[in-house]
This record gives sequence, structure tokens and C-alpha cells, in this order.
Amino acid sequence: QGCGIKLQTEFKDKLGYSKNIDSELCERCFRIKHYNDYQRVIKDNDYVLKLLKQITENDLIVLVIDIMNIPESFDLIDHIKNDILLVFSKADLLPSEMYEEKLNKICKSLNINYIDKLIVSANKNYNLDLLMSKINALKKSNNVYFIGFSNSGKSTLLNKIIYNYTSLDDAITTSLLPSTTLDLIEIKIDDTLTIIDTPGLLEEGNLIDVVDAKYLNKIMPKKKINPRVYQIKDSQILNVENILSLETSNNNLVFYISNDLKITREYNKRINGLEFDLNNDEDLVIPGLGFVRFKNNSHVIIKTKYKVKIFKRNKLI
Repeated sequence: QGCGIKLQTEFKDKLGYSKNIDSELCERCFRIKHYNDYQRVIKDNDYVLKLLKQITENDLIVLVIDIMNIPESFDLIDHIKNDILLVFSKADLLPSEMYEEKLNKICKSLNINYIDKLIVSANKNYNLDLLMSKINALKKSNNVYFIGFSNSGKSTLLNKIIYNYTSLDDAITTSLLPSTTLDLIEIKIDDTLTIIDTPGLLEEGNLIDVVDAKYLNKIMPKKKINPRVYQIKDSQILNVENILSLETSNNNLVFYISNDLKITREYNKRINGLEFDLNNDEDLVIPGLGFVRFKNNSHVIIKTKYKVKIFKRNKLI
């Protein structure tokens, strides 16, 4: 029930192990749920894409995207020709200045042939009734697949759907680690709708896949982001703890990252790293961490402790 893997009682070191075959959860899911004890399991994208081949042409796909971490590319699902409903999750994390219509430019840049879109928040029950209404209106079969990259909020959203719209006690295991859901999980909402959760796809160069698991709780935002504004005169370096250093000059910067992360300044110092030229209508995105907005056209040097695939995009806010 928790991660989708078939239960087994023979091999302690294999996935799905449980001391009791009648248990609802495997030992891994039990320890995540009750002790916050993570066991990292990495399934590659070939494994996930093989599971997605079970989707038939009439099945609706709900593509869940973390609004704080919109991937640079969706080439992995280019082959999927089903109807796609875009759902941007975690709307409660962004400031009130974030409006739905501002997603139009972002959606166009994603190069996804979607039929509708909306923003939701599982934590705040925001737009969940509208989501269910759209699913029922758009589906052509009883099966609706929820897909997305790791930590997109997909399983958390589905748990809220289970709680709000069914009498089921089952819950999908959630954690901050990638690859918590390991196989397909079917959730029968009613006689005409079965929602199917899928393992998260892995985004190349995402911080959550490479950072120490104990640090994830600090990196992943848990409540509304407080934008942090920095006025930069001459040349300065801003350090986000030991994760990254960013050098620029004569600019105003706004960081949209977890409130738990500290930012410090350094003067009279230079760094070597990746260099970006940004217009004032572009964000600098650090996948798995968040993004930085610049008031003026900028030349930026950025150095990271981890191998992260940083990119720029049309500004979100």
C-alpha cells in the first residue's frame, strides 16, 4: 500500500520485505512513516519509463509539477501522446504576488502539448475540488495516471485526494527522498475513476538527488517562502550556507529558497564557477533549491558544492 512494491517475507535486504505478509506496509515504508528513517533507493528513469508503458492511449495523464522547482525539460515524456492535465503543486509556498495567469509564459516554454492546467495546494486544500472536476470532465477511461519528477508533491496530493474524496484508510508513503514510490499504486475513487500513482522521474542535476539525506529537511520548504532581498553595490558574493556561492555586482536580488537556509555576504573576493548573463525578465534556477530573481540585467558567477544543473528561464514572479 505504501510504495507499491509487492510484499515478501524471505529477503530482508530486498525491497518489499515485511516480517508479516499480512502487513499493510513493507518494513521500509513502516520506518519512514513511524520513525522518519529513510532508506534511499534510486530507481533510474528507464525503470520508471518501462512502468509508464502500461498507460493506454485513452488514459488521462495528470502531470504534477512542483511550482518551486519547474524542470528545465520534459523530454523524458516526449513519447507520451495522451491528453495531459498540468497540475502545479505547492502553491502555498509562493508569495501572494504569484498569480495563475503568470504561468502562461512558463507553460508555453515547457513544450508540452497539454489540454488544461491549474495550480493546487494539498496543504491548503486549494483548488482540489476544481482538480477533481477537471479530471472527471477530461478523462476518456476509468484510469487516470499521476506522473511527475521526484518530490513534485504527487504522493502528498494523492493522499489528500484519498482523504477528501474516498472512505479509504490507505495512504501512500511520502518522504523528502527521491524514489519513495517504487511501483504503480492503484487508488479506486469510485466505480468510474481509478487514480494510479507512479514512481517519480529523476531530473538530471537536481540537488535533492545528490545532497546528504539529513540536509533535505532544511533544503525543502515546509511553509510559505519569505522572499529575501539583497542590494548589491560593486561586487559581492552571497553564500547559501555551504551549498552555493553567487557573485554579481550593482544589482538587487531576491532569493526564493527555504526559510531555514542562511545567506551570508562576502566582500573583496572572487570566485570561479559557471557564468550566466541574465536579462531582468529571467530567473536563475537551482533545481531542488529554488530560484533567484534579478532586478537588472546581470552577469552572474555561481559555484556549487554539488553537481547541480543550473539554468535560466522566464521569470515566474
